[in-house]
Amino acid sequence: MAVPGWLLADERVRHHYHRPAASGQRVDLPEWVSEPIRDALARIGVTQLWQHQAIAADAAFHGRHVALATGTASGKTFGYLLPVLAASVDSQIGFAVPARGPLELGRGHSALYLAPTKALAHDQLRVMESLGLDGARVSALDGDSDAAERRYARDFARFVLTNPDMLHRSVLPRHQHWIRLLSSLRYVVVDEAHRYRGVFGAHVAAVLRRLRRLAHHYGADPVFISASATVAGAADLLGRLAGVTDVLEVATDTSERPALDYLLWQPSEDPHHETADLLARLVAEGRQSLAFTRSRVQAELVALRTQRQVDSPASVASYRGGYLAGDRRDLEAGLQSGRLQGVACTNALELGVDISGVDAVLTCGFPGTVAALWQQAGRAGRAGRDALGVLIAAQDPLDAYLCEHPELIFERPVERTVLHPENPHVLAPHLAAAAQELPVTDADSAWFGDTMPALLDGLTAAGHLRRRPTGWFWTRPDRAADSIDLRAAGGHPVEVVEEATGRVIGQVDPSAADRSVHVGAIYLHQGEQWRILSYDREDRHALAVPDRPGYFTQPLGSSDIRVIGELRSRHLGAARLCFGAVELSSQVTGFLRRDEASGRVWDSHPLDLPRQVLRTQSFWFTLPEDALNPIATRDLPGAAHAAEHCAIGLLPAFAPCDRWDIGGLSTTCHPDTGELTVFVHDGHPGGAGFAERGYELAEDWLGATRERLRTCTCATGCPACVVSPKCGNGNQPLAKDAAAVLLDLVLAT
Repeated sequence: MAVPGWLLADERVRHHYHRPAASGQRVDLPEWVSEPIRDALARIGVTQLWQHQAIAADAAFHGRHVALATGTASGKTFGYLLPVLAASVDSQIGFAVPARGPLELGRGHSALYLAPTKALAHDQLRVMESLGLDGARVSALDGDSDAAERRYARDFARFVLTNPDMLHRSVLPRHQHWIRLLSSLRYVVVDEAHRYRGVFGAHVAAVLRRLRRLAHHYGADPVFISASATVAGAADLLGRLAGVTDVLEVATDTSERPALDYLLWQPSEDPHHETADLLARLVAEGRQSLAFTRSRVQAELVALRTQRQVDSPASVASYRGGYLAGDRRDLEAGLQSGRLQGVACTNALELGVDISGVDAVLTCGFPGTVAALWQQAGRAGRAGRDALGVLIAAQDPLDAYLCEHPELIFERPVERTVLHPENPHVLAPHLAAAAQELPVTDADSAWFGDTMPALLDGLTAAGHLRRRPTGWFWTRPDRAADSIDLRAAGGHPVEVVEEATGRVIGQVDPSAADRSVHVGAIYLHQGEQWRILSYDREDRHALAVPDRPGYFTQPLGSSDIRVIGELRSRHLGAARLCFGAVELSSQVTGFLRRDEASGRVWDSHPLDLPRQVLRTQSFWFTLPEDALNPIATRDLPGAAHAAEHCAIGLLPAFAPCDRWDIGGLSTTCHPDTGELTVFVHDGHPGGAGFAERGYELAEDWLGATRERLRTCTCATGCPACVVSPKCGNGNQPLAKDAAAVLLDLVLAT
């Protein structure tokens, strides 16, 4: 057993789960694997496959779309790499590759590999280079690639390793320069497919449809292969991402795996401090360990606290997004060599970078989905040794609820990925980009779906497109793709700039900028505090100076919500549940200064910022006045507000989202409904599918919300139940007990 005695005996351990080791099922390589490839595999010790690898590889080789969804370290790479090698290497030496559509035999086919991070693509490059195959002609293409590397990828490579952002910004808009790749495209590998969810997933779905359209234009019909950690509905996810049908799902993991011991740990103090303390002790015992956190800043702070407690501070580091390529690869090499024994990281290290020998994984705060939790835990035990994992609960309703219900982690299937490819706010700009790449015609609904005609009409009316007899054309001199940021729904980020030097300190999503970089805000970056001197919304920058004032800031604001239209509704108990389109109107009106140590409010300051409007999708429930008699009139506002906060905190247990992807509003008499109404809405334009999932699972979701309100041991409310760190009203008013009664009325049958 991998659990040290001191850890298992600690009273903060709420649950211990043990998964036994598995021996695995091996099979021979498929007969179509050529001798050169067999020899290359043998050089790295691969002479057989796990059964799931062989099933996936054979189906893809024969032209079927495949969704491979098995556990971390189960060898998914060779499930897609063998058919890719057959297409890109064997076809050049006359080895027959089954045709799909108009693809010709006898010429070298190409393949495209898409990963959500640069590090993962470069890890795949190392795998390919280790094979030493003549004619493999593989190339990484990303923002770190120099001009020579880009030319090689464009003009010579048969296997291009890149990411959706590069495909969107560089390849598709300049497709005339990539005809060699697109015309021979046999395979598209979508790695870590479970990461493409919500608005980001909708953007990637639109990019893949643009890719399929251009490949078809040049005579190719690629096979799609997705790879992901264990996720429910992997075939459906690939179908929605790429718009393909007839997908084979391979989800039975037949690989050998070590035993795993997993603990749920409920801290008595600050969870980040306790994470650092646990990391330091594991490192001191010689256990190479990772500590996942939910923010870049916390990764830095956990690493600093750990370094102060170990004999060799250089053996501990942080790893997160935003590092330069050289620094990132040096850290990865340090983990692989064992030079680094402890790393505090964000989910940037959650993905498939090959790290052998990690003994333990700590996760500070539930990462949003069970799939992501297991993805992180899968980092441990990769060298054949037994693995240890610990979830250190954060101070919020979801983590507290999971500590009380460990079966939701260890006995329930993982979540389905929520994805809304038809989101008009996402699809419309991609249609404009597609029109610039190649005029859009009515036939293109085969790629973009039934909503395409209405979106084209809107783009035409707005002057972005012009309709001619041969299709819709882009009318402007600039590039349509440049207006689309795949990873932020609100456009280009706001840059935080040091006043004295002009150096860019960091970037903030524009949707969050009013709240985080307003004048007077304290902005935290890499453990340093900066005070915002000025904020220009139009030019998207904020000037800052270093400061350590002894306080942090919390924005205050007001918001309204208007129902545009109901899409679905039903009754539950005394309530009416609805799902539909809404318009949010919000404004940051001021901020509080709170003591850095105690959180006590020092004072408040007004702000004069414009009101912002967002159209999105929402779940809401209403209760008529005559049903509210069990709740005192004075407690109704606090009951609705507390129910809203707790429901938002628990929705990620039922729809795979981050709590920052959603928001809410509550009122005792909404003008559109005339009744007490509680809204929980998506935080992205057009919706992201999270609110709709909440509507579908309302009984379970609101039942869990009521239970959290009933079982939390606090007297009047705390961060583990109803106090929200993002509340624009300063968490006033809140009535925890009355909120539980309110949900009794909703759930009564």
